[in-house]
Order: sequence, then structure tokens, then C-alpha cells
Amino acid sequence: MYLKHFNLTAQPFRLTPDIDFLFMSEAHTRAKTYMDYTVWNQEGFVVITGEIGSGKTTLIQKLLSELNEDVLVAKVFQTQLDEVEFLQAVLVEVGVDPFDARKVELLDMLNGFLVKKFQQHKQIVLIVDDAHNLSMRVLEEIRMLAGLETRKEKMLHVILVGQPQLNELLDHPGMDQLRQRVKLRHHIRALNDEEIDAYIRHRLGVAGAKDRTLFRPETLPLIVKYTGGIPRLVNTFCDMALTCAYANGLPEVTLEAMEAATKELQWPSYAERVEKHRRLEVSSIPAENGSLKVLREQSGALAAIAGHAEKIEHLAPALESIGKSLAGIESLLRDLALKQGTGLRLESTADIRKKAR
Repeated sequence: MYLKHFNLTAQPFRLTPDIDFLFMSEAHTRAKTYMDYTVWNQEGFVVITGEIGSGKTTLIQKLLSELNEDVLVAKVFQTQLDEVEFLQAVLVEVGVDPFDARKVELLDMLNGFLVKKFQQHKQIVLIVDDAHNLSMRVLEEIRMLAGLETRKEKMLHVILVGQPQLNELLDHPGMDQLRQRVKLRHHIRALNDEEIDAYIRHRLGVAGAKDRTLFRPETLPLIVKYTGGIPRLVNTFCDMALTCAYANGLPEVTLEAMEAATKELQWPSYAERVEKHRRLEVSSIPAENGSLKVLREQSGALAAIAGHAEKIEHLAPALESIGKSLAGIESLLRDLALKQGTGLRLESTADIRKKAR
């Protein structure tokens, strides 16, 4: 609704992935290079990770737009699947009817397809988005598929894309064999301050802004504070700021318009959002929390025992010295009584203690 007001030809901050608006930061450029390397150099595995909204899916679309007809791609975007469902999804993507088939038959169908296309000099690429949702058993199936090779080449090239949890999956002790097959791993970091400024200017330019300076320089710190450099959050924040500036009849986005946008969105700062997410993750694991509670209680009890033991250890020399003194006094009194021949019976320290009780 603000396009005419700001002389724009398209919405600069739409949330849907659009390769025409893709901003290639240093991190995005490297991720794209690794994807290209996997396809064109026929090198097995690459893993790309990034936070939600970092631009991973747009990079996949960019890659797909550049592939020629000699490259066959199986794209899997629904990843909450078991092994059979995953194999079926891959076969559907390459045009094979996989239904009503058992797992052994599915594997045979997929292996046969890969061999046939390889003989036709076709490259086959498996791209899995949201791969952090894959189970370890499905990841193991992918490893087995990626193991198909001739004497010189891999028959299937795999690109796994997902949130940072994917790295945690790959680093699990049970994933050693898969991890060894991964050729390249790269994490798409958030945009830094300079990149955020360049990102906004880039998208405004693609959207038709003549001078690309609709946002006043003093608005950048607020954008950094509330978005953390995550492209999707930058899009949402900047779109709301343009809406607020338009509603107030402003020719550009001022600091006041940005502050109005923060009130409309009711966002905490990005740092607060990350901390809240971390706390929610911890509280969502009750079994682990219970174990930690037990461990803390046990460690507290052990610490108390250790403290008492330490105190007793410090008192031990003094107690030993007192005991020796009492024994010495008792011996001295006995000797004195014998010398004087009093015939009196001297009570031992043990007798004295009994009477005291």
C-alpha cells in the first residue's frame, strides 16, 4: 500500500523467498559456493546450516535456477518422515511410483534409477531442506545411498540444509560414518551491521528506489538491536517501519517511525529473544532436568559430607594430643601412688568417664 508513496515498483521486504532479492553476503556466497562445488565437482556431501530466516531456502532456489537439464534433482522439504516415507518421497521426486512397495523394494528401485541415470551421464542431486528434523535412522539411509559410487565418481550428491540442530545430530557419536562422508560444512551467520545496511539498500534498489536511502542512518542501530542481523526479521521490521512512515505521511523512515514499528510488533530485543528461546529449550526436557536435579542434590550431600570430614580431619591432631596427655597423667598418678604406698585405689580415666555418664 505504500509503493506509490515511496515511488517503489515492488515490495522490498516480502517474506516469501525470492531469488531476485537475494543478497549475497560473505556467508551466503560461501554457502552457495559449497553447493556448487558439490554439484559440479561431484563431491558427495555438503551440509549448510543457519538460523531460522537466514536465507537457506532462497539459496536452494538460487541453485536450482542455475542447474541445466543434465542435472536431476530430488528435493525433499518435508522431513518428519520415517525411513520408508523418506525413500518414497525421494522416488516421487524423480518420477518413480514408490507406493505399495516394501523398504527392500524401494531401495532396489532407487539404486536401479541411480545406476540407469549415471549410465546416461546424468548427475543426480538430493537436496534436503529442514534436514534438522531427520531422524538418525533416516540419516543413516542417506549415508548408505551416498555410498553408491563407481571407481572414480559418486552416483548421488547430497546437500543437507537445516537449522543449527543439524550439526548437533551430525556430531552425535553414532553418526561417525556419516560425518566422515561430509565433504564440506558451513554455517550461515547473521548479517553484521555493515551487511544489514547493504542488505536494506540492495532490496530497496531491486524494488525501484532511486537513491536507496529511504531509511535514515540513525535507524540502523534499532534494526540491529531488534533483528540480530537475521534477514527475515530485517524484512518484517523494515516493512512495518515503511508502513508506519507511510501512515504518518513521512517521505522516509525516521527514528520515530522505527520506534512506532517496535511498538506495533511488540518485539523484545533479539538478545532477549535468544535468551528466552534458550530457557524454553531447557525447560522442555523434563527428564534431563530431573536428572540434573538429582545430581545437584547428590553433589550437595557429598559436599556437606566432605565439609564435615574436613573439619574432623582438622580436629584429629588435637584429639590425639588430648588423648596422649590423659594417658600420661593417668600413668603419672599410678606411679605416685605406688611410691607413697598409700594403698589407695586410683580410678582410671575410663572409670571417671563412666561415673560422669
